[in-house]
Amino acid sequence: MSLVSRQQFTATDQFLNLIADPFQSEVQSNSIYAAIVYSFVVSGALFLIFCWIRPRNSIVYAPRARHADEKHAPLPLDRKPFAWFRAIKDVKEQELVEKIGLDAVIFLRFFPMLRDMFMVLTIIGCGILIPVNVIGGHYFYEQYSSVATLMKFTPQYTFGQKFWAFVVVAYLFQGTVCFFLWWNYKAVLKLKRAFFNSHDYQSSLHSRTLLLTHIPEASRTDTGITKLVEQARRTQDVSRTAIGRDVKDLPILVDEHEEAVRKLDAYLAKYLSNPEKLPDKRPTCKPAKHDRKTHGSAKIDSIEYLTGRIARLETEIKEVREGIDKRNPMSYGFASYTHIEDAHAVAYLTRKKGPSGSDVWLAPKPNDLLWQNLPMTRATRRIRIFWDSVWMVLLTIAFIVPNILTSVFLSDFSHLGLVWPSFQANLNAHRVGWGIAQGILAPVVQTLMYMGLPVIFRRLYTHSGDVSKTSRERHVTSRLYAFFVFNNLVVFSIFGSAWLFVAAVVAAKDQGVWEAIKSAHLFSQVMTGLCSVSTFWLTWQMQRNLSAAMDLVQLWPLSWNYIRRKWFSPTPRELIELTAPQPFVYADYYNNFLYVATAGLVFGTLQPIILPVTAFYIAMDVWFKKYLLQYVVITKTESGGRSWKLLVNRLLFAVMLANGVIALVVGAQGIGSVDSVRNGNTVGQQKSPSHPVFLTKTYLIHLQIFFF
Repeated sequence: MSLVSRQQFTATDQFLNLIADPFQSEVQSNSIYAAIVYSFVVSGALFLIFCWIRPRNSIVYAPRARHADEKHAPLPLDRKPFAWFRAIKDVKEQELVEKIGLDAVIFLRFFPMLRDMFMVLTIIGCGILIPVNVIGGHYFYEQYSSVATLMKFTPQYTFGQKFWAFVVVAYLFQGTVCFFLWWNYKAVLKLKRAFFNSHDYQSSLHSRTLLLTHIPEASRTDTGITKLVEQARRTQDVSRTAIGRDVKDLPILVDEHEEAVRKLDAYLAKYLSNPEKLPDKRPTCKPAKHDRKTHGSAKIDSIEYLTGRIARLETEIKEVREGIDKRNPMSYGFASYTHIEDAHAVAYLTRKKGPSGSDVWLAPKPNDLLWQNLPMTRATRRIRIFWDSVWMVLLTIAFIVPNILTSVFLSDFSHLGLVWPSFQANLNAHRVGWGIAQGILAPVVQTLMYMGLPVIFRRLYTHSGDVSKTSRERHVTSRLYAFFVFNNLVVFSIFGSAWLFVAAVVAAKDQGVWEAIKSAHLFSQVMTGLCSVSTFWLTWQMQRNLSAAMDLVQLWPLSWNYIRRKWFSPTPRELIELTAPQPFVYADYYNNFLYVATAGLVFGTLQPIILPVTAFYIAMDVWFKKYLLQYVVITKTESGGRSWKLLVNRLLFAVMLANGVIALVVGAQGIGSVDSVRNGNTVGQQKSPSHPVFLTKTYLIHLQIFFF
């Protein structure tokens, strides 16, 4: 074999070995220390910067206080660096419902619930599991002194009867989560009742309005809608109805008019930036495609052209609006009542089947509706949902490969050195520096890889036919959560163990498939891999502190506002938009914290140190988000706290997943042979399934999963 062939064979062989065992490292301790320093020190510095700069820049750090009316304005703050603490501790929850809306209050209640939950879980997990793992591993494993400190906290070196502690902890974890969910469910119920009785909700038109879709052709009139709702329930007052009309090109014309006005504003702002010394040449631009027959394709005077285009568009919009009533009616319409109770009663009675095959909904606010999806037929919606679901599945599968490569090489730079000799030399020469980079780079890349996913999912669900933006956001949250759990907690965490199991089965195929599978010890392989990857998730949880601090300091809005004002000529409209409070993206934040909670619950039993790190991060971010929701961001479309049910269901799933991990650990290590462990083998020899200890523990784990 030639030298080149041997080198290629060695690199391929090393790559396959790394795929099988991606989380063993000599620089792992340095990466942990780097994550601690990087996250806590930098986060602390950003926190102090925020406290110093906040009183000096109310445009970025208090836009709601500048734009909100007297009823919805937050508490005034003085210029002291830590005066914003008063906005956190002095304001009451009921006051926040009036000021920032129920969606924001539900978000702020969900946060403290997670904080308190993980504080209790920290006491249980660290108080029980760390002593059990340390004492159990010291008793069974002869080379225990050479094991890294963090790995001693895992159950990798613990065997036998001590796993009764994991069964007890599983019940305590499950009971803790259920208690906090029950307790906060009662509080959310009171908040919703107060919200429905508030003046804003009682006086709003959408609260007593029904949205009807898929209206049969014979009923597509104002009178036809009245007959449809009367089929469900007759009320004392007659509903006021309106059928949807086909506005044809009106939305397109309005968008083109808005775009033309913005372009004209931009050209005027640049041309008149110094009125005393105007430029020698007026700005030019190319005409739009629709106007090239008249003006040609060459550049022309932009101010004259855009002024004329705006006037023509205004004329066309006026003509289209005057002819709307003459066009064909659409398959959707609205029915408004005098009393809220009548609208809700009709919606409840028709929740499963609407009159004459139509669908009846409680109408969202007009700015919450996705108007282009209202006339969509059921057949079109079903087809789009199918194909968009296929695209989502393909996208999920496509992320498996970069996830694997990230888990192999970025989580451990020594693996990259095995297939890249020149890098290995540099790694050996600067081991501390590369260890620091390893603790920072892998979680950052993991975060950047998924930044575009919410945008993709929103477009897919808009294409699928979601009726409102709030329903789309709930769907995006659930899909993002499923995507992250599958790609990160499943593929990223156990792929190496699964690969090693397959390789062991293939190597022992001469024994027979079933015997090879039994000798490969699947549960033990997966458990060992999860214990190894737990150190990565520890660094990842630590870096959440940095993301929370960056969110508080509003680094991107602060920088972008300065750049726009300093180097560009923003129009008055753009200046207002720069200083206006930005909408709070609930789907992204909910998914982030659900994912953090799931990672904490799943890996908290394998690496108990993750529990206090998660509790600290959430406790810190509770303060940050409470300030941001009161002074910086707004809720663009209020849904009345409809995300709460979604959050509860995802937390219940996270507990079930954590129960599955405990069942895996007990099944892998709780039935090991003591003699094999003392000989240095971390994969115990399996006892007979009829062993009473095995049967008892298996029954208990299955019982708790079934019960939950």
